[in-house]
Amino acid sequence: MDPSIGARAMILPLTFFGPLLLVAAAVPTRARSVPRLAEAAGLAALALALIGTVQLLLTGPQSLTLAPGIRLGLDAVGATISVLVAFVGWIVLRYCRSYLVGEARAARAQGGILVALAAVLVLAMAGDLILIALCLGVIGIAMRDLLLFYPDRPAARRAAAKFTWVWCAGDAVLVVAVVLTWVAFGTTDLASINAAATAGPLPLAAKGAVAALVLVALLKTAAFPVQGWLTEVMEAPTPVSALLHAGIINAGGLLLIRTADLVQAVPGAMAALVLLGGLSALLGAMVMLTQSAVKTALAWSTVAQMGFLLLQCGLGLWTLALLHVVAHSLYKAHAFLASGQAVRAVAAARRPGPVAVPGAGAVARAFGMALVLYAVVALVFWAIGGTKSAQALALGAILIFGTAYLVAQGLADAAPRALTQRTAVASLATATGYFGFHLLADRLWGSSLPLPPVPGALEWALIALVLVSFGLIAVAQALFPLWMHHPATAALRVHLANGLYINALFDRMIGGFRIARPN
Repeated sequence: MDPSIGARAMILPLTFFGPLLLVAAAVPTRARSVPRLAEAAGLAALALALIGTVQLLLTGPQSLTLAPGIRLGLDAVGATISVLVAFVGWIVLRYCRSYLVGEARAARAQGGILVALAAVLVLAMAGDLILIALCLGVIGIAMRDLLLFYPDRPAARRAAAKFTWVWCAGDAVLVVAVVLTWVAFGTTDLASINAAATAGPLPLAAKGAVAALVLVALLKTAAFPVQGWLTEVMEAPTPVSALLHAGIINAGGLLLIRTADLVQAVPGAMAALVLLGGLSALLGAMVMLTQSAVKTALAWSTVAQMGFLLLQCGLGLWTLALLHVVAHSLYKAHAFLASGQAVRAVAAARRPGPVAVPGAGAVARAFGMALVLYAVVALVFWAIGGTKSAQALALGAILIFGTAYLVAQGLADAAPRALTQRTAVASLATATGYFGFHLLADRLWGSSLPLPPVPGALEWALIALVLVSFGLIAVAQALFPLWMHHPATAALRVHLANGLYINALFDRMIGGFRIARPN
């Protein structure tokens, strides 16, 4: 045996072995042993991911090529996503032990979750587009089986069919992207592709590959107008919903982050991400507010969050996009696994009295004060961490628009002083948190991801469009109590509650209504 092979194997990050452990646990000899074995495998994979991160800090990035197109690599981005996936996966598997007790297909479902987690872990460490395509294919097969946990339910069959249509369409487009990338660069290795993208003008095939990658990301993140499948997967058990919304739905965003240099080299692709991502974020946020079912509201929240993730990628804020993936995964996993307690928590909450209704003057003052406070905090962080890009400042302003709604309530004539103080503190905390986390994200992943592009005419136009769009929606939300009783508002609420009927049109296109009929 070549001594160098043994030495090289000894320094391989242990994170590489986590997927093997999960797959091994997915094929137990006795169904009764599955719950404990699955949870133990999830915990072990988390331990391996943490040890691999320590190895990364000590030895630097590592890679392993198993075959042409099959290369694993561990860098700061891969280590972060691996730890995140392993942690969320362990929590989901632990939750399954009690949630699926007595279910006939419990062992099969836990095996499917293990396979899906293994594929997502490999995806996090994939160093080649071919390996990414293979991982997404495995994820699609595993998720379709999980969505059919109750195969006799017509709604479950319809959800599985719609998921398969959209996910497989994304897989097919990704194959096209792989072929075009090979034609353009003669390789599908991600490091080589990103290096070539920054070296000079892109050939036509490369621009076609970027267009395909953007389309794949839109399909995988359930962006407008194919968001309907994501809102119907509630037919699966809660652990499956948590896994999908907290982990698998991020695959499209991770694909963009891994090909950031290539995507950013095509301004048209970045513009498409901004436009469709922003539209998805606004649509998801508005529809979410009209939903009465907890899980359906969470699903539309995911649509909004994924749209915001695409918007961040389109603005070139790659480190913030990765931070968004981490924060959204942790929040959404907790939200779904705790959704059964939501109704009880709302019923037990103390009602403080009627909400203060702000007038137009209070809303104007609130937005002005929030933006001034944001500018002050921005100046402080400029002194600490240097200047921020125009894209980063615009994104922070969007977040401030959301807190301005709270500030407006605090400035209403009927608002008590305590409410005014709390809303002001919330606005300050949001601005400080945004710049603080941005600084942290740059420190953690800045060396692995490109800087935002210098804004040109197109970028400035997109920034202005985004600010105006989100600003108008925030103002309309703040003024909503003043016109909520108008007949047109009731009609608008009905249309929004039905997702503007986009999902119904998609059902008609693929025959989803026929799928849902009982046999």
